[in-house]
Amino acid sequence: MGLAAISYDPVAVLADFSARRGITFPLLSDHGSETIKRYGILNTTIDPKNALYGYPFPGTFVVDKQGIVTSRFFEEAYQERDTVSSILVRLGQHVDVQATKIDGAHVTVTSYATDQMAAQGTHFSLVLDITPGPHVHVYAPGARDYRPVTISIEPQAGLLLRKPGYPKPEDYFFKPLNEHVPVYQHPFRIVQDVTLDPSREGTAALQNVTSLTIHGRLEYQACDDRVCFTPQTVPLAWTIGVKPLDRERPKPQ
Repeated sequence: MGLAAISYDPVAVLADFSARRGITFPLLSDHGSETIKRYGILNTTIDPKNALYGYPFPGTFVVDKQGIVTSRFFEEAYQERDTVSSILVRLGQHVDVQATKIDGAHVTVTSYATDQMAAQGTHFSLVLDITPGPHVHVYAPGARDYRPVTISIEPQAGLLLRKPGYPKPEDYFFKPLNEHVPVYQHPFRIVQDVTLDPSREGTAALQNVTSLTIHGRLEYQACDDRVCFTPQTVPLAWTIGVKPLDRERPKPQ
């Protein structure tokens, strides 16, 4: 088994890119985007008269050892790209990255970003792996009369935020009040997907930026079988290295 990449770019463009980046696996030119069309992923949002026509919809297929597609992740715009690590955490997998452990009130939080470096259009994730204490639960989104767990990210120029992902909660029956509420009482994961803005505005905001610190907070309320504790707020921060896009193109022959 070997690795090869296929692109709609001409052979000269791929050869130049491969030489500059020291790529050792084959880069294959898909003339006329014929292979892209056969897979049904030709980007139809681009005008055929546009020089960029021929791009595929950006996406990733995940296959098992038998070569069967088990999941797929596609982006809305050709400028955006999922990272492999962000895909893995959305599938519930572990990624080996630097993390920060936070001992909060009645919970333990492991916080990390899936990627340490990103460029414009990079779609990565901010992850919170949360473990409630023994006999403790925290309230899930949708809980009434309690403070549900939420992650909030401070907006800033150059950063696009997506809707955070929360797992399916458990139903908890509190007998003294005869009520059912959605909770998490076992380890769970919150995933906040973010993208470095690939637009012109994003380019201006990220010009000469070599690192970006993202600030946020985690809010939750924990309870045990007898009492509910004071709602808590945990400050969060992640620092991401910012690398420039490769905009160099080969000179005409």
